[in-house]
Amino acid sequence: MQRNAFFLYSDARQSGTRIVALGLMAMLKREVADVAYFKPIITQPVATEPDIDFFKHYFKLRQPVKTAYGLHIDEVRKLIAEDRLHEVYERILERYHALEEVYNFILCEGIEDDFDFEEVLDLDIDLEIAVSLAIPLIVVVNAQKTENPESLHQHLELLERTFAKHRLQLLSFIVNRLDTSLTEETKATLQTETPLFILPEVAELNQPTIAEIMEQTGATLISENEKMLDRSVTQSIVGAMTLEHYLHYLKDGDLIIVPGDRTDILVGTYWANLSRKNPSIAGMLLTGGLLPSESIMHLLSGVDFPALPVIGLSVDTQTAALMVQAVQPEITLKSERKISLAEGLFSDHVDLDIIKKRLTLPRPETMTPVRFTYMLYEKSRHSGSDILLPESDDERVLRAVEIVLRRNLCKITLLGDPEKITQRASLLGLDLTKARIVDPEQFPDMNKYVETFYQLRQRKGIIRPMAKEMMSRISYFATMMVYLGYADGLVSGATHTTRETIKPAFEIIKMQPDAGLISSVFFMLLHDRVLVYGDCAVNPHPDAEALSEIAIQSARTARAFGIEPRVAMLSYSSGNSGIGKDVEKIRRATKTARQKAPDLLIEGPMQYDAAIDPKVAKEKMPDSRVAGQTTVFIFPDLNTGNNTYKAVQRSAGAIAIGPIMQGIRKPVNDLSRGCLVEDVVHTIAITAVQAAMEEKEDRQQ
Repeated sequence: MQRNAFFLYSDARQSGTRIVALGLMAMLKREVADVAYFKPIITQPVATEPDIDFFKHYFKLRQPVKTAYGLHIDEVRKLIAEDRLHEVYERILERYHALEEVYNFILCEGIEDDFDFEEVLDLDIDLEIAVSLAIPLIVVVNAQKTENPESLHQHLELLERTFAKHRLQLLSFIVNRLDTSLTEETKATLQTETPLFILPEVAELNQPTIAEIMEQTGATLISENEKMLDRSVTQSIVGAMTLEHYLHYLKDGDLIIVPGDRTDILVGTYWANLSRKNPSIAGMLLTGGLLPSESIMHLLSGVDFPALPVIGLSVDTQTAALMVQAVQPEITLKSERKISLAEGLFSDHVDLDIIKKRLTLPRPETMTPVRFTYMLYEKSRHSGSDILLPESDDERVLRAVEIVLRRNLCKITLLGDPEKITQRASLLGLDLTKARIVDPEQFPDMNKYVETFYQLRQRKGIIRPMAKEMMSRISYFATMMVYLGYADGLVSGATHTTRETIKPAFEIIKMQPDAGLISSVFFMLLHDRVLVYGDCAVNPHPDAEALSEIAIQSARTARAFGIEPRVAMLSYSSGNSGIGKDVEKIRRATKTARQKAPDLLIEGPMQYDAAIDPKVAKEKMPDSRVAGQTTVFIFPDLNTGNNTYKAVQRSAGAIAIGPIMQGIRKPVNDLSRGCLVEDVVHTIAITAVQAAMEEKEDRQQ
């Protein structure tokens, strides 16, 4: 009988199981309501165990840390020394069964790098544990340990025979860290009964970041910009020459190690990094416990570009260089860029549908924020959309674009001067090479854009000189790109007002043929659920007809993103308890919405507490199929909706994604000027999914 768990088994050290576990846990969080992580044997104190700490916090697992492992290595050694190996398996099995009683699915991960039991015992303890737990295996194979595709094929056949001998079900082989030059040849050579996926070696995943170097060497931060600490270090070099000779040796991603009193190297490196003609340096490490003078630090901070990260150690330069060389690259909670790269790599090369078909995955009843995010990313990856961002001068936008590209969520087009964008990305340590960059100042089809806008708006009094002036505005130019099909959707608002983002869309792209109006929703990510609020950004005083349209549009949006719509039309009274023109408006809106969409589960008027709280719903509307279970909240006017979403956002700690526009022919979505990088990523992904939906509907019509 299939168990609701699998065992992630590594065949050798340094197989890169963190990358695989990341991808698999993300899949589980999309598909399963409550997932647990379990490590049968740990080698470090549980409070600092890196795998448990990473997965608990990154995936927001609710399980207590003490339940995430079976035994500590010291306990295992003691039991082995006392010839009580059987108790090792018994205790691990007991801890595992305790998890099995509480959680829907368990990801078990074996030992990879920490301790080699085969040096002590003539057995593979991970294999024996998997046999004891009687759960299927996903095997991570380190391709670095094989000489050629033929030897790798023989190794996989041996593993298949070994697991078959122990009557273990093999879900998949994941061959990791394969030399990219062998990838195609290996795919053609490997033929196994077990589904097999190949992950190529990616150099950056094996390079330490400035933050990792700081943590593992004990270096202190001298510069002020902590955002730059996620930069990867390709190599470290010691700055011992005079400045004029030393500059010739600089390369992208270098960490410069130099005594703290070498002011010439410090200043020269800093300004060389700002030059378009020099490589992008990862950072500097000052040795000897020597710090630059206040006047030097003041000089270096007086630029508009991001600061080069500077860290310091109190040891001599040679010792510092050896300490840096000993740093082990990791994927930690702080490694945002590596995590994005790893997730994109995994999703590109592993067909999770094949693995899911071989598992039993109980479906969750509610949409949690974590599940929503990963489902959103999955839909975005399959959208094939090209999303346009006109605000390429904003650091948050550029950082978000790199995350989107690394995770392969969609294609990206940036507007701006290519040279300036490339330089700014280089200074930030970002890889935007996959993005398309369009310079409006050098755009060859500008006359077409001007003429198109003139034809669209001439009845509104626009003449050609006015059309040319309007197309010189970045928001209008970007909107015209989407209208003419040069991009599939638009995300703006980080530095522009909502009016500057939305007004061009109203004038150029306009409404969908079957839409009665343009409206908006916010996705509200609470700690245990995701709700949809509409309309909180566009329509100030909607009448009953408009409210019915907003409800139908919002329900459609909710369903498109995996949220089963149960719609509450909000008012200051519930059911038949209230009277007045405002309540009557909600009643008419509810009746109209039911006539337009008879299959939609919608009720109103309803108070907010009755809509969201099952206990209140039982008292006020006991026969309702929506009250207490509402997922889509329709507010009576903009004043109520806007204030409510902000109140919930601030007081309940909810993440508000939006406003997401509805009813436009092609998606145009607005950002808050106080948005975070994460907000930009979410909005890009949502826009990509909307664009794919619109394209699908256009094909069907």
